Amino acid sequence: MTRPAPTSDAKDDARPLPAEPLSLIMDTMTAMILETPGQALRATSVPIPIPGPNQVRLRIAACGVCRTDLHVIDGELKDVPPGIVPGHEIVGRIDAIGEGVSGLRPGQRVGVPWLGSTCGICSYCRDERENLCDDPGFTGYTINGGYAEYTVANARYVFPLPEAYDDAHAAPLLCAGLIGYRSWSPVREAKHLGLYGFGAAAHIIAQVAIREGSVVYAFTRPGDQQAQNFARDLGAAWAGASDEPPPSPLDAAIIFAPVGPLVPQALKAVRKGGTVICAGIHMSDIPAFPYEILWQERTLRSIANLTRADGEEFLALAARVPIETHVKTYPLAEANTALSDLRHGRLTGAAVLIP
Repeated sequence: MTRPAPTSDAKDDARPLPAEPLSLIMDTMTAMILETPGQALRATSVPIPIPGPNQVRLRIAACGVCRTDLHVIDGELKDVPPGIVPGHEIVGRIDAIGEGVSGLRPGQRVGVPWLGSTCGICSYCRDERENLCDDPGFTGYTINGGYAEYTVANARYVFPLPEAYDDAHAAPLLCAGLIGYRSWSPVREAKHLGLYGFGAAAHIIAQVAIREGSVVYAFTRPGDQQAQNFARDLGAAWAGASDEPPPSPLDAAIIFAPVGPLVPQALKAVRKGGTVICAGIHMSDIPAFPYEILWQERTLRSIANLTRADGEEFLALAARVPIETHVKTYPLAEANTALSDLRHGRLTGAAVLIP
């Protein structure tokens, strides 16, 4: 059977950046490149990309640093292309537009999220569940991302950004905010909500949940008083270690930390009929646990990626709340330092690279 021709939403190839001699390159930019998983990123001068059909080029103003970037860099996600540019919380202004693009204009400020393209033809795409696409492209993983001065992006997967946020404070909305929103949506009616891992995503969605009337309980690494105080400052009713029981049974819990043993901990903390959401794209192995903590109609589910509808709904909501994002900025050349600070829990909020 002949495969149907891709729609305008077809996946962009990663096409790792070439390494021609600089003497042959007229227009170049600096990019932080991952040559091999497990190694530090390397600052490299590479050609400025040219947008193809259905693509736009952005001059990058800011790019958030996400825990998923660590999973890419460490090789915990499979088949990382050699020479990829990480980063999927991109804020920039369009400076070139490819053939076939409509509804976007040069100079417009937009954001680029994790889900960078979809096939447009699989059953999930046809059913408006493109987050589960059979042939997706992921920004900063299979498509070159935002740890650079310029990038190109599929025009269908860029979003205009609320003007209330400057570039650095808008960046975390594009993954921490979006995945937090998608994770929270199935449990938005929860009166008592637990958040396991109080980092970039949790500090955003906590503000939304509290505004919507939830009582929020923040769970952190044991002894992480800084994160616990941060959670209380944002309105959490309680903050404590992830191995502690909350003061009240939870209606739902969202696990942002990529730590499998938190799953049984969260199941123990939710009441009968409660829900535990696993929000990460990668998690360490979940240990065996007794059936009794899942029984009585508790639900355990994962969240994958996002849809364009998620992006439109969340960014409109972010403008109304408004959400206060807490960021620490780093020059692009210090991307490895920012990643190390994230890895070792030295951040309150989110790290953002500024080219």
